[in-house]
Amino acid sequence: MKVSLILATKGRVEEVDRFVRSVAHQGHGDSELIVVDQNEDSRLEPILARAKLPFPIIHLRSKSGLSHARNVGLASTTGDIIGFPDDDCWYPEGLLARVVSQFRSDRSVDGLTGRSEDGQGRASGGNFSHDQGRVGLNNVWKRGISYTIFLRSSVCSAVGPFDEELGVGTHTPFGSGEETDYLIRTIKLGFNIQYLSDLVVFHPNPILYNGNHCSKAFRYGVGMGRVLSKHHYKFSFNLYTVLRPIGGALLSLLTLRIRKAAYHLAIARGRVRGLWS
Repeated sequence: MKVSLILATKGRVEEVDRFVRSVAHQGHGDSELIVVDQNEDSRLEPILARAKLPFPIIHLRSKSGLSHARNVGLASTTGDIIGFPDDDCWYPEGLLARVVSQFRSDRSVDGLTGRSEDGQGRASGGNFSHDQGRVGLNNVWKRGISYTIFLRSSVCSAVGPFDEELGVGTHTPFGSGEETDYLIRTIKLGFNIQYLSDLVVFHPNPILYNGNHCSKAFRYGVGMGRVLSKHHYKFSFNLYTVLRPIGGALLSLLTLRIRKAAYHLAIARGRVRGLWS
């Protein structure tokens, strides 16, 4: 089974080099790395030129927008399995061999998702479910993040392109949620997506609770709110998603962590904005 990895990237160099080096040790040579370059310069060319991978690298160019770049990559895939690594994540040794083995052993599985860690055994990128099993409409929020998602190419053909109004770099305020929207669409089509709590991809988690992170939290919150609204989630579920970060803000205030409280409030405000989009 051939694996196609779509790496959309902008502004990063060392992180891309780290990812490329990590995919050299995957125990599965039948793959392709599709780098969708949104930079206006040639900063990635030296890295890609010196890469020593047992499979080809396809270097494409794209305008800004994460979802748009992934759609450009999707149009060029030739694999049986498609993954969507972030440009600052990296794979543990043997990850792709494990993914392929899972797909080969169970033909009823249409997709896999896993957890994110920072490389030191600590969770990153969100709170993930400890229990494994099928991904559904209510648990999708804790059972999938873009760089841990692997889908059969037939699933991607059925679901179609990513929503280009969602995600980093779009012309809209919806700064996240494109991968969750994509998973929800696969679930609604009846595909069997399985979450494996021991399938781990590494990704940094540098939250400093400063102004920049609050701004990012707000944009991410708006994206989540938009996805909730787009897929007509129940009022009770939407209310929970807003009250939860408010609770986090109150707890932070009680422990005098003012910046962390502001971070949680930015998430809540963003989700309300997205829900009313």
